[in-house]
Amino acid sequence: MREAEGAEGEPGAPDAVSAPDAVSAPDAEGKPRRTTRRFPLFTRDTARPEGGGRAAGGDAPAPARQWPILAVLSAVGLGLLLTALDVFRLGTILIGAALLAGAVMRWMLPDVGMLAVRSRFTDMLTYGVLGVAIVLLSLMAQPNPWLVIPFLDDTLHFTVR
Repeated sequence: MREAEGAEGEPGAPDAVSAPDAVSAPDAEGKPRRTTRRFPLFTRDTARPEGGGRAAGGDAPAPARQWPILAVLSAVGLGLLLTALDVFRLGTILIGAALLAGAVMRWMLPDVGMLAVRSRFTDMLTYGVLGVAIVLLSLMAQPNPWLVIPFLDDTLHFTVR
C-alpha cells in the first residue's frame, strides 16, 4: 500500500492505481489526505455553502455575526404572534415578506451566515417561492379577500362540482 493512500486509515482506499495529479486538498499539516479521485466510504465533514461565512467579523458578538437569519426569524416570529392575536392577514403577509427579504439578502450579501443552507440559487428559489406563495395565499384568504383571481374560482367550481 502506498504511503499517502492508506496512511490516514481510510477504509477501502485503493492501493494500486492512482494518477500523480489526482491529489486532494491538503490537510492542516499540508499533506494531501488522499491521492485518489475515488470518494471515501465514510464522509468525515461537509463543505460550507457558498456565502455561509459570518455576516460580521469574528470579533463581533454572536448575534451580530448572524444578523441576517436573526432578522428573518424575528420577522417570522412577529408574524406568528400577529397571527395568534387574530390579525391573520397581516401576520401571514409579514411571514411571507420575511422569506422574501431572506431571498433578497441571500442574493445581495456576500456572506449571510446561517441563512445560507444550500447553494445560493437554491436558497433564493426556495425562500422566494415560499414567500410569494404565503403572501398570495394570505391576500386571497376568505372572508373578504384583498386579491380576487376570477379563473381560480371557476377552476374550483369546475373541479369540485
